[in-house]
Amino acid sequence: MTAASTRRILTASLVGTAVEFYDFYIYATAAALVFGPLFFPAESASAQLLLAYASFGLAFVARPVGAIAFGHFGDRVGRKSTLVASLLLMGGSTVAIAFLPTYAQVGWAAPALLCVLRFGQGFGLGGEWGGAALLAVENAPPNRRNTWGMFPPLGAPVGFIAANGLFLILGLWLDDAQFRAWGWRLPFLVSAVLVGLGLWVRLKLTETPAFLEAAQAEALPRVPIAALVADHGRAVLAGTCGVVACFALFYLATAFALGYGTTTLGYTREAFLAIELGAILFLAAGVIIASMVADRSSAERMLVIGFVGCIAAGLLMGPMLGAGSLAGVFAWLALALFVMGFAYGPLGGWLPSLFPAGVRYTGVSMTFNLGGIIGGAVAPIAAQALVERGGLAWVGGYLVAAGVLSLAGLALLRR
Repeated sequence: MTAASTRRILTASLVGTAVEFYDFYIYATAAALVFGPLFFPAESASAQLLLAYASFGLAFVARPVGAIAFGHFGDRVGRKSTLVASLLLMGGSTVAIAFLPTYAQVGWAAPALLCVLRFGQGFGLGGEWGGAALLAVENAPPNRRNTWGMFPPLGAPVGFIAANGLFLILGLWLDDAQFRAWGWRLPFLVSAVLVGLGLWVRLKLTETPAFLEAAQAEALPRVPIAALVADHGRAVLAGTCGVVACFALFYLATAFALGYGTTTLGYTREAFLAIELGAILFLAAGVIIASMVADRSSAERMLVIGFVGCIAAGLLMGPMLGAGSLAGVFAWLALALFVMGFAYGPLGGWLPSLFPAGVRYTGVSMTFNLGGIIGGAVAPIAAQALVERGGLAWVGGYLVAAGVLSLAGLALLRR
């Protein structure tokens, strides 16, 4: 493999997931900041925020459906064309959100349209991460699979920095009235540029060697999801549980923390976005360190560190995030996102290793997105309800439970 083709493969696997997390996080940020009053009827600020988080969680329900659909074609037709289709659907839905009318303009049609596009976003996302991981890992040298597999996870901090950085710039450039009136739409429009870049890179790819070998050996099942359920149930359950901790850490340390910090703690949006931008660098560092060490040790050992770190972050959430100082908030965010790097980075190499090539696209996509429902979709909604009943310590308990569940997934696979 030439150096140019290696760069193209790794760039394509990184760009796609960067667009994924950019699209997903601009929605999460907008849901925390403006979607409640713009798209839902005014009952109470808390109710509006819960409804906005519920629309955020809708995409996680759509993701397993998209995983089945895109996984079928990824395992039957090929990785390349499926990745192009998933990026188009995901990006098109995101850009369309920029043109939606608000509740004040069209009533209940506004949240209905928002939910339809959010479902489309999630459906496209269902085939994105798994395909990007296979693109990297199935082209990797045998002793570099975790290192190559870290490029899709690195899309998370890249997309986060792009999304949060843009929201921060808009916050400094616009006043609150301008941001609520039209400024929030700009990040969704910018997604069109990122999707175009992703398509340009991916259309130049060739099919992965593992898929070509499976096709030549006639090892491609007619119905991949049926073969997956019948023959690989334990791997699906283990992989699903193993994904929960990283999703819970990410969305509680980003979307929930942003909403909590700008309402309950009273920080300005710009101040909190700035410290989150600094903390996300610790996620990138954790992903790189854990993935590179995994090729010398094992992905499972790095994941254990991440899952135990998730438990520790949960126990420290109350005293650190609620400390009343930006320094304490930043320290907790940096800790949570750094240990998330250990819970997330090795997934790029670990999840594909659980399944044979004929069902690998479906298997990786299903486990990643089912785990996302438990760890991601439920997390901001549950956290908002828990913090109102018992404070941050109860929200920290959610992280503790997520870490324990992911550890149980690894133990199930060993057995």
